[in-house]
Amino acid sequence: MEIYIVGGAVRDRLLGLPVKDRDWVVVGSTPDEMLAQGYRPVGKDFPVFLHPETQEEYALARTERKIAKGYHGFTFHTSPEVTLEEDLARRDLTINAIAEAADGSLTDPYGGQEDLKAGVLRHVSEAFAEDPVRILRLARFAARFDFAVAPETMALMRRMVDDGEADALVAERVWQELAKA
Repeated sequence: MEIYIVGGAVRDRLLGLPVKDRDWVVVGSTPDEMLAQGYRPVGKDFPVFLHPETQEEYALARTERKIAKGYHGFTFHTSPEVTLEEDLARRDLTINAIAEAADGSLTDPYGGQEDLKAGVLRHVSEAFAEDPVRILRLARFAARFDFAVAPETMALMRRMVDDGEADALVAERVWQELAKA
């Protein structure tokens, strides 16, 4: 079992900003192994557990695939064979697809560090289009960090709007994203 800190905590640390929330991903484990170590399951939909001491969320490495429109049309796969790189591939932006090991070493298969240095927001993969809230999230990051949007990411967001994907936005998720601004 390997445990990594991922996402915004790594991004913010690299930018020299205070780290508010830490997200963890666990590679090479199963739900039963997590339970045996004292982790408590958070819900039924995703393999996410609360650490027995810190109460921080630890998610088993997973892949995701969209199977229907809207926020709930996802299926996921988790197993000890899912790699860190596969888990990072499901993330929205390259700057959020960086993982840090306990020894401080970074795994950055999608060029997130380069994009941080260049001040660019770039989607990791076409999976970005699977969740229309990511458009709002990207706008929030652009305003917060004063970063530019990569041309290919802008084109993908336009296509999402043209394809009606943004019509599937749910008011609750829009509010959750705007409340973070």
